[in-house]
Amino acid sequence: MPNFAHTQLGTLVGQRDQGVAVFRGVDYAQPPVGKLRFAAPVPMAPWQFQRDAGWHGAIAPQAPSRLAPAMGDFKKRMDEDCLSLTVWTPEPDGQRRPVLVWLHGGAWVSGAGSLEWYDGSRLAREGDVVVVGVNYRLGALGYLKHPALPAEDCGTLDQIAALAWVRDNIAAFGGDPGCVTVMGQSAGAASIGRLIINPAARALFHRAILQSGGFGRATLGLQEAYGIGAQVIRAAGLDPDAADILDQLRAVPAETLVAATGTVARANARFAETNPPFMPTTPEPLAQAELFAAIVRGARGLPVLIGATHDEVHAFFASNPAMAEPDWTASAKRFAELARRADAMERYRARRPGGSLMDWLADLSSDHTFLWPSMRLAEALAEAGVPVQAYQFDWAPQGSPFRACHCIELPFVFGNFAQWPDAGMLQGGEAAEMDGLSANIRAAWTAFARTGDASVPGLPWPRYDAARRLTMRLDATCAVVGDPAGLETRA
Repeated sequence: MPNFAHTQLGTLVGQRDQGVAVFRGVDYAQPPVGKLRFAAPVPMAPWQFQRDAGWHGAIAPQAPSRLAPAMGDFKKRMDEDCLSLTVWTPEPDGQRRPVLVWLHGGAWVSGAGSLEWYDGSRLAREGDVVVVGVNYRLGALGYLKHPALPAEDCGTLDQIAALAWVRDNIAAFGGDPGCVTVMGQSAGAASIGRLIINPAARALFHRAILQSGGFGRATLGLQEAYGIGAQVIRAAGLDPDAADILDQLRAVPAETLVAATGTVARANARFAETNPPFMPTTPEPLAQAELFAAIVRGARGLPVLIGATHDEVHAFFASNPAMAEPDWTASAKRFAELARRADAMERYRARRPGGSLMDWLADLSSDHTFLWPSMRLAEALAEAGVPVQAYQFDWAPQGSPFRACHCIELPFVFGNFAQWPDAGMLQGGEAAEMDGLSANIRAAWTAFARTGDASVPGLPWPRYDAARRLTMRLDATCAVVGDPAGLETRA
């Protein structure tokens, strides 16, 4: 059945099914093509007649994800005209509901908020919230840096434009523009960290959910980003010093830029690292402590839910042939770089008896890139008086090589396991156990969107603090435990 939303720009016609209205392919900015390639998003002009919102828009041009063995894969129509949203909302009844805005992960080079993986219908129906999935520019089209290009990241500006659209139009879908939670995973969570720092963006949301944000990586300074940009431009067959380089970059096919990004990513790859080819930039690179201090300053009065999975990096290493038998010398160097202690390899071996060298390297990177930095950021927020709750996702199918890996919590958050048929990370999981854990997570996430507190009946969730480090362990049995990440004894 059709459903209508009368926005400030015009009327959209969506579809209604099982108590949820869905509006797909909702443009929040003009197509970033031609002279608008590498430019800030331009708001949509109003329209006169009804517009069909029954079909998804294109996703940003991209290469296949490196995490396909863990997550599965997808094939969708790609086009630079990709700045669209998907909105899931309960049946309108005059009420104003909390809003969850989803920023997908994918290392800023892959993914889309409109993928079936992120179908928000169950969250909307059960949690009585409005869910918004965002497509934004990726890869070189979203994050390429060159002195001839704008200093701002186009992908970040897209995210801000989407949030501004939510502020101005979400009431037409039954959403409350004064109760917006921005939720992201991986690159999406790290993007939210940058949005918290930006005062103009920070004014557009009221709570934040940060899943596996990779906050152990230093930010990318502008000069380093220029160097990466020059590499990509050369790989695309262009001269970065050409006087008309902006015109050339606007004319080169998008697929050429995607291929050039892959070439540069492979050339810059380092042993046992997971760094993406692009990241949002800051004028100068920020070390972890500097990044945390900036986030804390921006997060005053912002309830935060933050966490990571126990075995994040197994998603990257477990199916990588290059990591099947890692070089011992290179491994020892990597342990020394990250852990900065002579007995690091022995300590990780003791933690996982019977594990492989790949397991220990994955544990090392999981701790230093994802898990420990998330908990350290939670501490910094708590010490500044920010209301923060923390989790650690520990569930995994018995015997899975991926373990409790990066992205494994996503189907539990959205409660849509049927949309993940090829996800290796879920293979062998017990259905009833998965459904029960997912129900707890969905209830907690939507409670947080409603009140800023993830506690639900039967599952109270204390605030995090540095003294006790009380953390919700999400597993077949959910329980609050002290310092499951081992900051006190391992870091």
